[in-house]
Amino acid sequence: MATIRKRSEGTYQIRVSCGYGVDGKQRKQFKSYKPEPGMTPKQIEKELTRQAVLFEEECKRGQITSAVKFEKFAEQWFEEYAKVNLRPASYARMKQLTKRVYPAIGHKRLDKITARDIQKFVTDMLVNGKNMNTGKPLSRKTAVHHLSFISDVFSYAIRMGMLTDNPCRRVYVPKQEQDEKQIYTIDEVKKLYENLRSEPMKYQVYLLLAIYSGYRRSEMLGLEWKDIDFENNIIHVRRTSQYTAEKGIYTDTTKTRKSKRVSKMPVSIMNLLKHFKAEQEAEAAQLGTKWEDHDRLFTKWNGAPMNPQTPFEWLKGYCERIGVPFRNIHSLRHLHASLLIFEGVDVVAVSSDMGHRVVGTTLNLYSHMFHEAKARNCDAISNALSFTNDIGTEEGSPAEDDTETETEQQVLTL
Repeated sequence: MATIRKRSEGTYQIRVSCGYGVDGKQRKQFKSYKPEPGMTPKQIEKELTRQAVLFEEECKRGQITSAVKFEKFAEQWFEEYAKVNLRPASYARMKQLTKRVYPAIGHKRLDKITARDIQKFVTDMLVNGKNMNTGKPLSRKTAVHHLSFISDVFSYAIRMGMLTDNPCRRVYVPKQEQDEKQIYTIDEVKKLYENLRSEPMKYQVYLLLAIYSGYRRSEMLGLEWKDIDFENNIIHVRRTSQYTAEKGIYTDTTKTRKSKRVSKMPVSIMNLLKHFKAEQEAEAAQLGTKWEDHDRLFTKWNGAPMNPQTPFEWLKGYCERIGVPFRNIHSLRHLHASLLIFEGVDVVAVSSDMGHRVVGTTLNLYSHMFHEAKARNCDAISNALSFTNDIGTEEGSPAEDDTETETEQQVLTL
């Protein structure tokens, strides 16, 4: 509620409380009012009441807000909200985003940042931004992540009573042509397999299990021997293995509730796992007390959980050694999905197998693959009804002659 105080010089001060700032102190806004000459005390009182109401509404609409700068408040958001509610890996990724956000808008007051300021930052990031590791242009997904971080900070400011509007709602992230996912071809997979026996057993298991299961890297590294049911040839996904610079390697829950799942495996994979388990037990016995028993499948030399970067570095080096293009460790998961799709497995089953929270995620990620698989339905029907292929041809004229003529006409048209 607004309060009014008379000053000695014949003016009045209107004060409105605007919530609390990042430091926990109450924020107040002030406005001065000077009556017009000749106004009666009753007229002044009436106008003061009107001015107080208007000023209070102006404050509530967010036209006047706290003067805290974005970077300072964002750091408070990290401490008060992100550390408590986000997973350590998500927290670390958010921290990485500040490297671009703070130089752009960190010095600006929250109440002075407009949708246009944020739009300029997002657009510039897509036009001029480069990936720090690869030097390639930044993707739309990267821009969305940055915008989401900024929006989260503004949403928190609104909940704290410091703002009434989130300018991110009006920001548009331009669409980009989606690149097809880089997936190993069957010939490349065959070459990977043919040369695999010369590699350490744990990497043999990792590569083949990743292809057959489609598990995320964090899920692969989170597997423990108690998750392997040798009797029924199934594997349970129950946890993930993560890494941050602050915490090191740690165990976390799965990405989503549906990521906890059970996979049926072929006998060949289960036999490979049996050999791997026997080899690991022999290594543990040889190291004795130096062996750290974490029950993990994929470990360092001493039984400690494997670093998430290790499979990436191994696969990259392995591809270079045998002359196969390196298509990233996550492409093994995409390969698994593509094999399911091209074998005619429906989208709901694929989504469940991949551990996606909703079917829409699967459709968005692999839409072009489903379209290609659907296009083959026409060939399947044609093959099944091959006895009707002479429909539409003139009597006595071979169908292939017409096809050939049609093709020639198409070439001439082009």
